[in-house]
Amino acid sequence: MTRHLLSLVGAAVLLASPARAAETQPSRMPNVSELKRATARFAPVDIQVDISKLPENERRALAKTLLAAKLMDSLFLRQVWAGNETLLLDLLQDESPLGRERLHAFILNKGPWSRLDHNAAFVPGVPAKPAEGNFYPAGATKADVEAWVKSLPEAQQREATGFFTTIRRDVGGKFVAVPYSVEYQGELAEAARLLREAAQLTTQPTLKAFLSSRADAFLSNDYYPSEVAWMELDASVEPTIGPYEVYEDEWFNYKAAFEAFIGVRDDAETQKLAKFSGELQGLENALPIDPKLRNPKLGALAPIRVINSLFSSGDGYRGVQTAAFNLPNDERVAAEKGTKRVMLKNIQEAKFSRVLVPITQVALAAKDRKDVSFDAFFTHILMHELMHGLGPHTLTVDGKQTTVRQALQASSSAIEEAKADVSGLWALQQLVDKGVLGKELERTMYTTFLASAFRSIRFGVNEAHGKGIALQLNHFLDTGAVVVNPDGTFAVVPGKIRESVTALTKQLMELQASGNRATAEALLAKQGVVRPEVKRVLDKLANVPVDIAPRYVTAEKLAASLRAAPEAQAK
Repeated sequence: MTRHLLSLVGAAVLLASPARAAETQPSRMPNVSELKRATARFAPVDIQVDISKLPENERRALAKTLLAAKLMDSLFLRQVWAGNETLLLDLLQDESPLGRERLHAFILNKGPWSRLDHNAAFVPGVPAKPAEGNFYPAGATKADVEAWVKSLPEAQQREATGFFTTIRRDVGGKFVAVPYSVEYQGELAEAARLLREAAQLTTQPTLKAFLSSRADAFLSNDYYPSEVAWMELDASVEPTIGPYEVYEDEWFNYKAAFEAFIGVRDDAETQKLAKFSGELQGLENALPIDPKLRNPKLGALAPIRVINSLFSSGDGYRGVQTAAFNLPNDERVAAEKGTKRVMLKNIQEAKFSRVLVPITQVALAAKDRKDVSFDAFFTHILMHELMHGLGPHTLTVDGKQTTVRQALQASSSAIEEAKADVSGLWALQQLVDKGVLGKELERTMYTTFLASAFRSIRFGVNEAHGKGIALQLNHFLDTGAVVVNPDGTFAVVPGKIRESVTALTKQLMELQASGNRATAEALLAKQGVVRPEVKRVLDKLANVPVDIAPRYVTAEKLAASLRAAPEAQAK
């Protein structure tokens, strides 16, 4: 989608984790009322952020950054499917009620497939959602690409399997790795220009350094310096923009998708959570795994930022909304510098009130609902992100050093999400025992997690987070740590949950360390499913939103003010 097309989408795109291609498409397309019911599962929420304390120059820098962030939508659309841009143009021209609903659904899902419905198509004439996205050559098979990669020298293998290249065919029909800076040069050049203009406006040194180095990365394809600058970012505005998550590459989980999260830092909440960074090495040293698998020296930096989200786009706004993230994913940066955890507090608050609280009325017995708290919800999400950085990340398979992501390929995302969830519970218990966290959290965290499991499993077990939650919930049921009450509600068994959490933490981390893809796939096939007792609860949640659909009111006003400024000057 060109910049011109993006401007045509306008406010609709401002509205704006991954699944297997549907094996079959529906026998007929949904009608207007069916599409409205489908999109109603995302509850509209106005997202407003107080930016009044930012100086005028910083607000202008923020507005420029927002315009660059909007470009991530067009890049992500192209990465999902080669036909997305043409289809979007067609939908924009369809003024019928059905056309309007299809456009709404398309923007929510970033394509013509419903991510909550096993990627079922809702627009006629489209193929099944391609598991390979648009990262690999048309007509190529997964086996073709895998064989080609294995035939390459080691240095070229790293490039071919790296985050920031697509695989295309050269004029002779042979596979070749193409840098993102070449593949997406038009949009990336424009994004770089906007980020440089933002860098010139801000007077915050670390923000200026990040915006400048990320602009350079868009043109050079060398993201390492800008990842380091992002780790060192300490400013009132917290931008995350570029290619990051690999969920959309369902062949191998190699290729990073473009996204953006732009937020304003919540200084008070950030300060409250700073103490967690100092606990990470102790948690790593206590992991319930073979001591040889622990990292004796984690990356030096482990910043935690709490922000109020101003805008998100691309892979950061498709289907279910991100509540927090742990980046960068580049294993080299993580090993040398650490990773940063970013919490989107206002997004989490909206999810808790609009989705989780109503779920508790159905999934839990009345006596347990009092133990569901926002503090437990928020703190576990933080610990989930922290635990992404702990445990095995690099390993040796057949004498070659590799990563968990590369060894487990498509199964790596669901296993990693399950690991972060369950080890997050394990870590919270460790910190309660140590006195870092209050004893009252032990009462609320397990029940809050159980209620939230029903929230996450509704994302679909074709998606990494949903499949990972199904795996955990079935493990807890099998070990008696969670039981089904006679009335169909679920409950935690206090005397069993702690041991069950520890056992699954050990199992998943040691599986990652082994790099055994077949074992990972078998575990997900067996446990990553929705059992009948779980489905009965899910069926009762039909009128509860699955997630939220943020409407970025403040961002729209800020972008409009930037557009209006040149007009005022012209007059």
